[in-house]
Amino acid sequence: MQEVEFLQFIVENIVTHKEDIKIESKDDELGTLLTLQVHPDDMWIIIWKKGATVNSLRSILRLLWMKTGKKINLKVTG
Repeated sequence: MQEVEFLQFIVENIVTHKEDIKIESKDDELGTLLTLQVHPDDMWIIIWKKGATVNSLRSILRLLWMKTGKKINLKVTG
């Protein structure tokens, strides 16, 4: 669950409604799918500038994947 705690830490520091962050993790044969849910007022922060923030989060998670060898995908819901 290292990736969940890592994502939680990053998202807590960029959103306003920290209490509404929910991260679910599902493992399957393709790797790990992290589903991030934030408060609707914070969605603009995550999807800011054509998805720049969420794409940056995915890039950071890719670095974690390279370290752990476990493929990680990120899905964002509002």
